[in-house]
Amino acid sequence: MAKSISVTIIGLGRLGASVGLALQRYNRKGNTPHTFDVVGVEDRPAMLEQAEKQGAIGKSARNLHSAIQNRDIIVLALPYADVRRTYQHIGKDLRPGAVVMDMSPLTMPSVGWAREFLSPEAHMIGMTPVVNPKYLYDGMDDTEHAAEDLFDDGTMMLMPSPSCIREAVELASDFSSLLGSKIHFIDPMEHDSLIAATVSLPTLLGVMGFYSLSKNAGWGDIQRLANPPFGRLTHQLHDTHPDDLRDLWLNNRTSLVHYIDDMIEKLYEVRQVLGQEDRHALEAVLTQSADEYSAWINRRHNNKWDDEAKPVTPSTGESLMSGLMGGALAKRLRGDKDNS
Repeated sequence: MAKSISVTIIGLGRLGASVGLALQRYNRKGNTPHTFDVVGVEDRPAMLEQAEKQGAIGKSARNLHSAIQNRDIIVLALPYADVRRTYQHIGKDLRPGAVVMDMSPLTMPSVGWAREFLSPEAHMIGMTPVVNPKYLYDGMDDTEHAAEDLFDDGTMMLMPSPSCIREAVELASDFSSLLGSKIHFIDPMEHDSLIAATVSLPTLLGVMGFYSLSKNAGWGDIQRLANPPFGRLTHQLHDTHPDDLRDLWLNNRTSLVHYIDDMIEKLYEVRQVLGQEDRHALEAVLTQSADEYSAWINRRHNNKWDDEAKPVTPSTGESLMSGLMGGALAKRLRGDKDNS
């Protein structure tokens, strides 16, 4: 009989619901040594209803404390402004050996919150999904756009906290492979610096693009002509709460300011080119960008990078299952110090 692994997903937006759908996909395979018992926690009723409708969770829980007690894995996929408060609320209720897989966009703040609020016998690992390239241009961050294959053909960036034991890291690695991702380890500080470029800066440019135009004297006419290019640029104001953007930018402000300064410099240069009607300089910028973009998008779609080592990817996640449910790893994750 298949053994059950308990997973609680806190936050059922696109990311959390997609984790649930990927786990349910595994459960449907049949003839596997283990199954996942998935509980979802979400305080936004419409998202909870949608996640249940899609079959992303086995059951829901209204009470956060009861939802995490005696659970093996806790996945945090929350709006960013809620992350610190959630660490504070769950810290005393996690069982010894529980593994918190934090999918927040920034890792360094979470490392500090885990150290402040979690028991030394619970283990925190930062996890950033680089998603399936088929969804690269689909930026809508809502439960309706969750998908069981969101992580397929992508990469899971893993950032264990300094105190995290090796077995918990292996658990997160196997879990990520089961979701469909390759594995890549990265230093948390380096990760957050890169996130400033790939997440924080794009969201800031979108917000400030909208803010600037909305203050323009011609806004009444401008807004009438807004089409998909404008919608793609500014969509985060539709699906991301201002509090989440505020905390994302402030908690990574040093790196973000660096990229803003670089962007201002480049924008000024292109402004000068346009002002001087320098066709050759403008064509050079566009041609160089298009060539580099083509090279990047090819690497991104193939998920192959010049500096990567060949990943070790279990085909069915069986090392996760056997490791968690039996032997020395299970005893260590459950806090059996006599076997550590």
